[in-house]
Amino acid sequence: MPAPHPPHTHATLPAVPLLAGIGWRQPHYTQVLAQCPALAFLEVHSENFFAPGGAALAVLMAGRQHYPISLHGVGLSLGSATGLDDWHLDQLARLTEQVDPARISDHASFARSTWRNGDGNGTGLVPVHAADLLPVPWTHEALTVMCANVQRVQDRLRRPIAVENLSAYLQWAQADWSESAFLAELSRRTGCQLLVDVNNLMVNARNRHLANPAVTTNRLVTDCCSWINELNQALGPVAAPGGKSHHPAIAEIHLAGHTHAGDIVIDDHGSRVSEPVWAVYAHALATWGAVPSLIEWDTDIPALDVLLSEADRADQLAGQMLPADGKPRHNVAPLASAAAQHPGEHPHAHA
Repeated sequence: MPAPHPPHTHATLPAVPLLAGIGWRQPHYTQVLAQCPALAFLEVHSENFFAPGGAALAVLMAGRQHYPISLHGVGLSLGSATGLDDWHLDQLARLTEQVDPARISDHASFARSTWRNGDGNGTGLVPVHAADLLPVPWTHEALTVMCANVQRVQDRLRRPIAVENLSAYLQWAQADWSESAFLAELSRRTGCQLLVDVNNLMVNARNRHLANPAVTTNRLVTDCCSWINELNQALGPVAAPGGKSHHPAIAEIHLAGHTHAGDIVIDDHGSRVSEPVWAVYAHALATWGAVPSLIEWDTDIPALDVLLSEADRADQLAGQMLPADGKPRHNVAPLASAAAQHPGEHPHAHA
């Protein structure tokens, strides 16, 4: 069993405990271990540590002595109608046993299917895995498939997982549910938690309105906050959730940057969080309370101090939005704070 986590210090503590962690990527392995900055947790991509033993796993276990670890996956393919990959699930189970993570998450997407193997008789099917997170239709059939896959993962890991909403660059014509209602029903049926990526909400909103230059930033923020309200309503009321300071169905929030490439907005995790995304994050905190929050940065990785400054901003915003107990202020207006205070874009929000 890993050693317990020591308490962290922070020069100017916000009103609530530290919420923010960072994505721990290879360029910052040594510096984080040497400095041990004040962070709530470290997040890593599960698949990068599937190899048994070796230097990568040794670094992760060293970080585990100082911080809670969040395992965030991209390859479970929870929405795949062909089922889960046995090898992938075996590796995740082994890693989970070794690390004992604070949270495990993956995406409401599929990447795995089958393909005819071209053996001449046209009857053989082989599994194929796309190097992308592809959206599922919000239908009853897709929900049944995802529930079965999520339940299998949770049974194997013997703990709940968190499922993340997707940045999707296309959508299916057929839908029996909205995305938020689909995810709430997935949580209700399986007991899984949800990981809400507020940057993904903004990317989707921007792409929906890309052809209409008259759409304002405040309209985009309103659309994202409405999604949060719809999910919250679909999850149902929570009365005194076991003394917790946040909604028990919401395991984590992700914050990241995106790029406007002219004809599409790309969720590239390669820049600072934009001001509209901070506005949506403020609303998420006001709705769900002190939810662990990740600064996600995967391309054009900057100096560690940049990530720490983003994490500090998330903690400071939580200190402004939440009382000392970290519980949500239920009387906060739907677009409290940042939407009005920061109507413009952060300079890093566009290419």
